[in-house]
Amino acid sequence: MNKEEKYDLVLALTEQMKEYGNFYITDTSNLTVAKVNDIRRKCFESDITMQVTKNSLIKKAMDNIEGDFSPLYDVLKGSSSILFSKSATAPAKLIKQLRKKGDKPVLKAAYIDSSIFIGDNQLDTLINLKSKEQLVGEIIGLLQSPAKNVISALQSGGNILAGVVKTLQERG
Repeated sequence: MNKEEKYDLVLALTEQMKEYGNFYITDTSNLTVAKVNDIRRKCFESDITMQVTKNSLIKKAMDNIEGDFSPLYDVLKGSSSILFSKSATAPAKLIKQLRKKGDKPVLKAAYIDSSIFIGDNQLDTLINLKSKEQLVGEIIGLLQSPAKNVISALQSGGNILAGVVKTLQERG
């Protein structure tokens, strides 16, 4: 690979990192070509883009983006594959599913909306992450809940009050 090809690859990686906002760095070393192709097919089915590339090029792409990626530099050793997805949890779920049949891919690190997760032990945490939309929905639901309770109490209380007034009126 000549300098121009490397430069183009770094630019492409940089654009993908910016576009997706989420990426996972995994270890897929020592896998057969058939196994890697199977992983690529499953990534495609899950709307995940997989790219095997040199660690130095991944690092250069990170250097082109605003933010502190230095904690990720230590995991850029050995063979690395990078998984891009719009969904923060889809790659984690796919890795978990693939691990039922073997010990790879191993999660080295993940970058999710400017948060960094390092190590394969973070896989379950990543699977259970909620999207921004889910969190906003929960907050709106929590904020609406007290208002609904007050309105409900006022409506039912109004019926009781009207019943009491009517009863007193009938007695008098």
